[in-house]
Amino acid sequence: MFSSDDYLEVSIRLEPFSEEMAEILCAELSELPYDSFLNEEPFLKAYIPREMYNVQALKAVLSGYDCVAGFSVELMPQRNWNRSWEEEFKPIVVDGVVTIKAPLNGSVPRTRYNIWIDPQMAFGTGSHHTTYMMIQRMLGLGMKGLSVLDMGCGTAILAILAAKMGARKVFAVDIDAVAARSAWGNARWNRVGTRVETACGDASLLQMATYDVILANIHRNILLDDMGTYERSLRRGGHLLMSGFYETDEPALLDRAMGLGLSLVGTSHREGWSCMEFRK
Repeated sequence: MFSSDDYLEVSIRLEPFSEEMAEILCAELSELPYDSFLNEEPFLKAYIPREMYNVQALKAVLSGYDCVAGFSVELMPQRNWNRSWEEEFKPIVVDGVVTIKAPLNGSVPRTRYNIWIDPQMAFGTGSHHTTYMMIQRMLGLGMKGLSVLDMGCGTAILAILAAKMGARKVFAVDIDAVAARSAWGNARWNRVGTRVETACGDASLLQMATYDVILANIHRNILLDDMGTYERSLRRGGHLLMSGFYETDEPALLDRAMGLGLSLVGTSHREGWSCMEFRK
């Protein structure tokens, strides 16, 4: 008999294997929703609760990629997933100013802004390049007294940082319920729960208010689809910071933003990933 805690490991063989293709597949599979990933060349391993597994949906996604040579599925033994993520999570230190770490990362030095998170299964691929660039842009912008939206918040790293930097109010939204719960807990653990409001949902929730700063570290296609909503929810003079996409995606995103009347402030690059900052 299976329990509600059982997970399936889906091993997807990529020929040829590339980190870029693995990241693209991670973004697609996270919407099914697979909630954690591991690269073990030539395999991308994706994990999902057994009761949420849908083989037809998986095949539909994989059929769109010529590099997918096949996949296999295996039941994972029960384990303490939270502790496993905590042990495997790699701390992020940005410019000697911001540190993000899990409880077992005790040897990491303290900085001006210290954020403790419980990664849980909501953390996704574990790629920190986009998070790093978003944090750098936030540090250059300043948050004191502002109203901030963190769209696709995940574990709420950016939302918590905004609050610690002095944001008046932060709204953190994620379409995944596990991520939204994780964001809620992490905000309270970091003692900014009174200023960080979390919700499970999509961009339709943005109709509730307007913001001085919108942070969106999400997949390229979602950014293109929802950018109009971001623009309408952004106050005049406000800033939109976006990442979660590759340098090659910049022209499409720039064209969409310019069509909405947004002005490009600057871009950042890190190992093929991109971050763009716009102003209304």
